[in-house]
Amino acid sequence: MHEFDQESDDLIQSVFRYALDRIKNEPPLDGPLSEAELTALVGQTVTPEGLGGVEALRRYTEHLAPASISADNPRYLAFVPGAPTKAAAVFDLVIGASSLCGSTWLDGAGMVFAENQALRWIADLAGMPESAGGCFVTGGTIGNLSALVAARHDANAKRSEAGLDRPTRWVMVASEGTHSSIDSAANVMDVDVVLANADDSRRLRGDAVAAAIAGRPEGTEVFAVVATAGTTNLGIVDDLEGIADACASAGVWMHVDGAYGGAAMAAPSVRHRFDGIERCDSLVVDPHKWLFSPFDCAALLYRNPEVARAAHRQHAGYLDPIIDDTVWNPCDYAHVLTRRARGMPFWFSLAVHGTDAYRDAIEGTLEVARATREMVVDAEYLELIVEPELSVVAFRRTGWDLADYQQWCDRLLAEGMALLTPTTVDDEPAMRVCIINPRTTVDDLAMILATLA
Repeated sequence: MHEFDQESDDLIQSVFRYALDRIKNEPPLDGPLSEAELTALVGQTVTPEGLGGVEALRRYTEHLAPASISADNPRYLAFVPGAPTKAAAVFDLVIGASSLCGSTWLDGAGMVFAENQALRWIADLAGMPESAGGCFVTGGTIGNLSALVAARHDANAKRSEAGLDRPTRWVMVASEGTHSSIDSAANVMDVDVVLANADDSRRLRGDAVAAAIAGRPEGTEVFAVVATAGTTNLGIVDDLEGIADACASAGVWMHVDGAYGGAAMAAPSVRHRFDGIERCDSLVVDPHKWLFSPFDCAALLYRNPEVARAAHRQHAGYLDPIIDDTVWNPCDYAHVLTRRARGMPFWFSLAVHGTDAYRDAIEGTLEVARATREMVVDAEYLELIVEPELSVVAFRRTGWDLADYQQWCDRLLAEGMALLTPTTVDDEPAMRVCIINPRTTVDDLAMILATLA
């Protein structure tokens, strides 16, 4: 099993050939099969005697991979796609093959050093101080949870220092546009969420946050406010400056969820939308979304990393040798211990292409989004729901209900044209496209929208 023989060499070469072909060529737009269909095609793969490398790879390439949708296809426009650069994708193979753990400086100093340079670029985009730092985690969900755990830990410590008991309930303030992972984090942490009202432009503003903090239920205490830098459904950036003022006035932690939209800080044309983000206490940006990194990779940053370290550092006899404040241990800054060096493909791509190329690629996707907005406005049978702020364009087809949207989406996928999914806006069915792949063109969107005529 562990010997490197000719059969192993042949298998590795076959895997490399498949990976090279996948990276070099246009990604397919396949679709899911039912469990019954996959059972009939693939059969049982985990057996006492094993299938052997050739047969296992055959079942993957012929059946399992085609039953999955490639998020880097340029006409994958649903949810928030992923579009890693070729450099990032191929370096992901290197990290996987190298068996390197990125948890601590002891076992991954080189990885941590490089990851921290990539984190620094994101921190600089946000205008965070030189003291800022953090780590790469799996995604926005664990990033948001880890940041909020640190925020509550800090609030508890401050109350303890002041000689105050814990409140009956801890609460955090968010808005209806906040990502679903915030509710998930609240459930895990056993805290409550107080919703602040968004304004007519669907943006959370500082006055609403201040009102929510002041009007919290009796006996509760607010430990964090969650602002969003690019809502997933519509791409709205909250009033970060006003929210920062409200948080500063109340002495409350400001967390910014920029998992999708934070990458646009690199684009000069929209950078002003993020004014105030430099005042946050924690920030999440997902490179596997709009910064062209493979899944799964989210950057988690803190203004004051020592607070996060106090909240997250794990203690055990076997961990004593790695507890060292003079080095950077990524496992100290999130709810994680064993950690893949998942920031390395992102770092490699940044090192290869340079940050100017990233700026230009993001600006390019914004230009496609603006052109899409114009096509929607010009089509008499389409209605623009909200002016796009980033790269999400949401619209309705006149006279359609949810069944019509779903039927249209199903047809586009069956034809191999595009992946789109319906959404809900103001309790009514709608459509949205999220454009973050630099290979997505205006012609792609024109072709798709033409099928709605």
